[in-house]
Amino acid sequence: MTTGLQTGCAGVLAGFHGRRRGAVATVRRTREAATSLLCGAALLLSAGLAFTACAPGDPARTTTIIVHARVIDGSGDQSRDVNVRIEGDRIAAVGDFEPAAGDTVVNADGLVLAPGFIDVHSHHDSRLFELPEALAAVNQGITTIVAGQDGGHQYPLAEFFAQLEASPAAVNVASYAGFGTFREEVMGEDYQRHATPDEVAEMKALLRTELEAGALGLSSGLEYDPGSFSTTEEVIELARLAAAHGGTYISHIRSEDRYFWEAIEEIIRIGREADLPVQVTHMKLAMNNWWGQAERLLTRLDEARASGVEITADIYPYRAWATSFTWLTTVFPDRDLDRRDGAEYILRDLLSPNDVLLPDFLPEPAYNGLTLAEIAEVRGSDVETTLMDLLKADTEMGSESLMIGFAMDEPDIEAIMAWPHAVICSDGGLDGSHPRGFGAFTRFLGRYVRERNVVSLEEGIRKMTSLAAEHLGITDRGSIAKGHYADLVLFDPETVIDRSTYEDPHLPSAGIEKVWVNGEVVFDGGETTGNRPGRVIRR
Repeated sequence: MTTGLQTGCAGVLAGFHGRRRGAVATVRRTREAATSLLCGAALLLSAGLAFTACAPGDPARTTTIIVHARVIDGSGDQSRDVNVRIEGDRIAAVGDFEPAAGDTVVNADGLVLAPGFIDVHSHHDSRLFELPEALAAVNQGITTIVAGQDGGHQYPLAEFFAQLEASPAAVNVASYAGFGTFREEVMGEDYQRHATPDEVAEMKALLRTELEAGALGLSSGLEYDPGSFSTTEEVIELARLAAAHGGTYISHIRSEDRYFWEAIEEIIRIGREADLPVQVTHMKLAMNNWWGQAERLLTRLDEARASGVEITADIYPYRAWATSFTWLTTVFPDRDLDRRDGAEYILRDLLSPNDVLLPDFLPEPAYNGLTLAEIAEVRGSDVETTLMDLLKADTEMGSESLMIGFAMDEPDIEAIMAWPHAVICSDGGLDGSHPRGFGAFTRFLGRYVRERNVVSLEEGIRKMTSLAAEHLGITDRGSIAKGHYADLVLFDPETVIDRSTYEDPHLPSAGIEKVWVNGEVVFDGGETTGNRPGRVIRR
């Protein structure tokens, strides 16, 4: 099982090993009895008795009017000074109207009201039952998280969803089904090879069950074990099944560095042959040899789109990624940690010694928060030897340590963000060591929209809301429109900013005033409210 420190891609690696059937306890409780008291009550009115009937599980029909807001509805259109009426869990009206007697009125005082942000690549589910108020997510305006990333998911999905419905969180949860999870379930420890046709058939049977449970589609993490040993044809077979069920494909592609361009061609091929939308997740140019080639990348993606492949991307607004430290072993020739040329290659072409940060090095906690260069100095050793020795120590201890690598260039980040088919993600967790878990969306709004003008505020919000929902195939969320679910965020566009850092990754953001999920306030005045109205979102 993953630890709180293993967020982002690192959590997937740990989650593959040790996950077995039934790992998520099935909880068979309902809230129908409590709901019937609220929704089936006789209301004594001056004219007599009235009966309000609600379906089991529906919230009591309260009415809230948000007035004096600068509404940016998620479509990309210019803002409007209109009011928004919330009835129960839905938006009932958007326009110029007055509150009625008995309505709860929220004065937005000119702040921006936007749809709740949708985190298309999230690991905020990793400790959701322990931290159900989801401060990391709601403090930055996230109202829906999409789990099951990088090829690993909470398996079986029906049990995970049942537990969420019995014990809701503050945020909505959707999930992909992970190719790596299926590979592990079918192949066990014998995964360092191609799957046989019978094994692929078994994987497809598992995927079919998860799609029927409501998975959005198929995810993969082809740079990680066990997916790294698969053929493209294996993935295409499962992706075709996802397509037949109306699903999509999202992938941590097979290489984000040395074989990046080949990996881009692979996902384009998967989209074309499986005939489904595909998304390059946390897209980046993470090798210094590729810095400055964002235009080449986006031109290739546009060519693929023009040829009929519906390819999109998501990105988080940071120079650094985070993953399991022992992922670096995959870069060594034959994974041989005595191959000094492997260490030399990593520290020459991928990351400088000053750009490898170990926030949580379990074999030697005294190294926590130090870079590889600093650790080498402490040890009185060269950086190549230090890297090999640390990787051996972490491997022997179970490969649980996290690393943060500063590997991207700002102009490339900005170019990818501005691409019309790119949306924003966090790739973060509820208590992880990377600041993206608490600050990705507010960082995008403050540093890239307001300060750098990479995109307009209206376009930036579209990338976090309606465009994200469109990529995922989610309806009735991501827009401020009559009939849509009342997932909303009220924020100050002049002050919104991330405050989380690599030294203190759990600092809440500034400028987010209020967040609603399904019509209930979950974050207000810098604090969570204790409300947990989140729903499971099924495909």
